[in-house]
Amino acid sequence: MAQTVMHEKATIRPQPESEKPRFPYHLINPVTENRVQRFLEAFAAIIEHTNYKPVLDQYARSSMKCSSCTTNCPVYTATHDAKDMPCYRSGLLLKTYRRHFTIAGWLRSKVTGDPGLVEEDIDEMANLFYRCTACKRCTMECPLGIDHGLMTHLGRWILGELRIVPKGLEVSTIEQLHGDSGNTSAILPHALLDTLEFLEEEIEEMLGLKMKYPVDEVGREFVFFPAVSDYLMEPETLMGNLAVIHAAGDADNWTIGTGDFDGINYGLFYSDHVLERVIRKMVGEVTRLGGRRILIGECGHASRTAREFVPVFGGDEVYPVINIMEYTLEKLEQGKLDLDPNVITDRVTYHDPCNIARSGWIVEQPRRIIRSFIRNFVEMTPHGKHNYCCGGGGGTVSVDELHDFRMSVAGKRKA
Repeated sequence: MAQTVMHEKATIRPQPESEKPRFPYHLINPVTENRVQRFLEAFAAIIEHTNYKPVLDQYARSSMKCSSCTTNCPVYTATHDAKDMPCYRSGLLLKTYRRHFTIAGWLRSKVTGDPGLVEEDIDEMANLFYRCTACKRCTMECPLGIDHGLMTHLGRWILGELRIVPKGLEVSTIEQLHGDSGNTSAILPHALLDTLEFLEEEIEEMLGLKMKYPVDEVGREFVFFPAVSDYLMEPETLMGNLAVIHAAGDADNWTIGTGDFDGINYGLFYSDHVLERVIRKMVGEVTRLGGRRILIGECGHASRTAREFVPVFGGDEVYPVINIMEYTLEKLEQGKLDLDPNVITDRVTYHDPCNIARSGWIVEQPRRIIRSFIRNFVEMTPHGKHNYCCGGGGGTVSVDELHDFRMSVAGKRKA
């Protein structure tokens, strides 16, 4: 397999002035020499050691000129720039595949003199692949079934082997895999315990009930993994999780592990190799605690990565994965939760996260929960599997330099 850039801690240096205009995001020690050769070597290794080749062979034989994807892409409908068309972006990678990794492409180059991949192609891909939120709305309308989000991911992975990765994603992943904290927000275990104690006090003050976050309890059914950033920025979500589990009678049936308490997996945004290592870390924590199921918090990408890739990368321990909304609905329908429909009188709607809704996995569950205690619920148009991306997908929400793009371009249609 292609050698990953995550093998050991990187020495972070500022991006040279000469490199800054090339990409809309900051880099850490990017490869600057023999980039074409390195790109092709990484591409060849991925083709050899993964199952991307059959997909590439199929897509490479497709014309991709109908442009059905454009009317469904939130980025293209905001810019009307031909380079933001999903088929154009995927075509950059497929053109390289045809030229360098198929016999027909090699023979054609001998006749036409096509030099194949050049430096400018790498720069263009590095820019365009991070303008895609990987929401996959375009894929739903493609008559050929081409998954442009998958092509974006593959292109980012190859670029990642040249260290062309937004600093925000790479620094967080380095900390998660090699840092003292072992998570993307650099929260140490003692800080986690302090936060949980504070939240317990908040709940007691609000509700007059004593509830505990169980930590490192062995033999529980559920091991809980929220996005670790929830511990810093979404305390209401975590308190709600605790309240639901407590009310459902599962207070002694779940635990949080101090060995790994981060559901975030940035590998989904740029590298299967990183994605696999983070999955194995999560699975290892469940095994350490003797858990039987993985319970994911509200985070869309954390839920998707666990559900789709624990069976792929989890080894012999393929634990079932359940999202907190699935758990809540299950307990609600079992009559274990009694929700008061008179507390919230405001008009309420629900935004479908692309990572859990586009495939049809979690669409009706949150709506059934909401309708059970909110009288004035209204739907967005469109919604469910056909929702518009909020603009933060594909990791863009975690890259500060892409904030303006996310707010004024990628999320424009949703707004």
